[in-house]
Amino acid sequence: MRKVKARGEYLTRSLLVLGALVMIFPFFWMVSSSLKNAAEAFATPPTLIPKAATLVNYRHVTENLDLPRLFLNSISVSVTVTIIQVLTSAMAGYAFARLHFKGKKTLFLVYLMTMMIPMQVIIVPLFIEMRQLHLLDSLLGLGLPMVVSAFGAFFMRQAMTGIPIEIEEAALLDGASHIRIFRSIALPLTIPALSALTILAFMSVWNAFLWPLVEIFSPEKMTLPLGLANLQGEHSTDWPMVMAGTTLAVIPVVLVYIGFQKHITQSFLTAGLKG
Repeated sequence: MRKVKARGEYLTRSLLVLGALVMIFPFFWMVSSSLKNAAEAFATPPTLIPKAATLVNYRHVTENLDLPRLFLNSISVSVTVTIIQVLTSAMAGYAFARLHFKGKKTLFLVYLMTMMIPMQVIIVPLFIEMRQLHLLDSLLGLGLPMVVSAFGAFFMRQAMTGIPIEIEEAALLDGASHIRIFRSIALPLTIPALSALTILAFMSVWNAFLWPLVEIFSPEKMTLPLGLANLQGEHSTDWPMVMAGTTLAVIPVVLVYIGFQKHITQSFLTAGLKG
């Protein structure tokens, strides 16, 4: 029996290691390609590790792009939208989990149905709306449609449902309002879910491409994904330089993940188990 159990654990761990390698390999190939020259990047058979690593591609990126401006635009939009989106998602999640009002289930269902609408469908109405608000070609217009998230509301609703109802009932008996309960009880008890949502929201805004492509016209207001797209030539592309730029773009996302990663597994398990 122990041998069968040990074999099962060995198989499970082997599959997990294999899956991790499959997930890590594209990032490894990206970094490796950024350190190669053009000849080695297209060599056959391909080389996993550069024979003569060089940082010239990173220098070319800094010469072809205004990286400080691109990073500043992306960071300002991503941080601002992430903070507001996490707050609105937490508020909506608490309302759907704890407040009682007519049509709550129907409203929540309709809210979730918006997750099935692809961005390509609403891009034209969004453009018209931003034009009417005179927010085209602005960072405010870029971030405004992303400050609310149906997935974030669902995610936080699952986390809020996991809070013991007895704690809130005791607070209500003591005279606490729902705002006080939300601020002093619900938020501290859902820090793991808030951390995971912060990672997901930041990644989503940081990597956004379609909406910034439609909304932003001025080069000085472009975000990093738009700047990296400009590295692709009309007839040929210096792919090692593109990989160097992409590697630089991944660094902030990795730093955010490292800062919040200890909470992400716990929050996903909580969201998946609660009804």
